[in-house]
Amino acid sequence: MKVLVTGTAGFIGSHVAQVLLARGDEVIGFDNLSDYYDVTLKHARLQRLTGNPGYTHITADLADRAAVEAAFSRHKPQRVVHLAAQAGVRYAAENPHVYVSSNVTGFLHVLEGCRHHGVDHLVYASTSSVYGANTRMPFSEHNSAEHPLTLYAATKKANEQMAHSYSHLYGTPSTGLRFFTVYGPWGRPDMALFLFTKAIIEGKPIRVFNHGRHKRSFTYVDDIVEGVIRSLDTLPGKDPAWRGDAPDPATSGVAPFRLYNIGNERPVELLRYIEVLEQCLGRKAEMELLPLQAGDVPDTEADVSDLIANVGYRPVVPVEQGVANFVAWYRDYYKV
Repeated sequence: MKVLVTGTAGFIGSHVAQVLLARGDEVIGFDNLSDYYDVTLKHARLQRLTGNPGYTHITADLADRAAVEAAFSRHKPQRVVHLAAQAGVRYAAENPHVYVSSNVTGFLHVLEGCRHHGVDHLVYASTSSVYGANTRMPFSEHNSAEHPLTLYAATKKANEQMAHSYSHLYGTPSTGLRFFTVYGPWGRPDMALFLFTKAIIEGKPIRVFNHGRHKRSFTYVDDIVEGVIRSLDTLPGKDPAWRGDAPDPATSGVAPFRLYNIGNERPVELLRYIEVLEQCLGRKAEMELLPLQAGDVPDTEADVSDLIANVGYRPVVPVEQGVANFVAWYRDYYKV
């Protein structure tokens, strides 16, 4: 297939593009190479793609309507994997306009491209953060997610609702994927594992919120990628069991639309996550224990029963293996 992948200089996007290329798909990459974090790392990710004859890169911003339209018009992708977004939950407090421009306006331009160019299937990244104030565990796509606690989560919830409306109005099949705490090689420098690894190696203290007592469904990047690609190959249909008087948030009877969680089913306490990292580095961490940050939820736990039933996949990589893989990559990339 010819697949447009947005965010190919990003953490997850670069991995997805690599796997699509390896199986013989043609990939059109789209990324603005923003300076939110180290652009050198983004260029290094892209270098792993640009040597492949099946890869074409477009450097442009999703908020640029003309650039997105040109990408669809020129390359005519059959399917789209939309992973580009302004990342970082806490960054939104200082730069809210950037989030809306990238995550809402940019997504609108992607939807319009899919609409006008007959795209077979749109798969897009959402987040476990949409569950917000919901405390019912494990988090299920069939439960309410109407109370996000951060602007980042609100923009992703808006994406889900926008996708449903376009699927209903124009018939474009769309699948939203709620990612749970993704980590692994080539990760973002603002993420906890990256920050912890750098600090421990340099002998500096790490900031541990909620005294490390919260649990997360830490999900290794290869598991995320497998879920993305299997979802891309699984077109959603209208749910014949859907009831309009009691609508299911995860499905629809009026649109080819689905939502799936992709997360490890076994939550791990943050202190255990740090302990595994210490073992991999062969060093103890100096921890600055702090209260829970505003906007953070105490725990996350992914219900992936629908992903297993409909897509045929469940995340399987334990943190012991995933963290070790990240540390090996970090030492090699930074020569430490």
